[in-house]
Amino acid sequence: MADNAKTPRPVFRNIHVTDIVTYRLPPAGIVSILHRISGAVLFLLMPFIIWMFDTSVSSEISFDTFTSVFTAGCMDGAIPGWFFKLIALGLIWAYLHHFIAGVRHLIMDATHSVSKQQGHSSAIVTLVLSVVLTIALGAKLFGLF
Repeated sequence: MADNAKTPRPVFRNIHVTDIVTYRLPPAGIVSILHRISGAVLFLLMPFIIWMFDTSVSSEISFDTFTSVFTAGCMDGAIPGWFFKLIALGLIWAYLHHFIAGVRHLIMDATHSVSKQQGHSSAIVTLVLSVVLTIALGAKLFGLF
């Protein structure tokens, strides 16, 4: 019997925890991860979203209660109003990013155009649009205009 020496195959390993800081994820990967995070945020904060909607549309008095939470806070000032605005800003970002990334995926599915360059450029557009729209709505939320 002859000794069949096999050439070693290359080993591809996942990145180690220490490599996370130096690993450069492409924009499409960043959008993908943020799409999952924004979906999880929207899902986990669904009770808060339902409370905001219910309180804002039930009656005029409940709408005043709703708006006072964002200005005066709640529980006699134990939780300040800016904290609720910050949560609302996080929800605004999560919704905008999830929506824009979802539209990006629908366009890619509908046109069957999945190239590296198109994925890169559409990911950049998704990131820029979600951040710019969040800043604009956040400025309105915090009363800058």
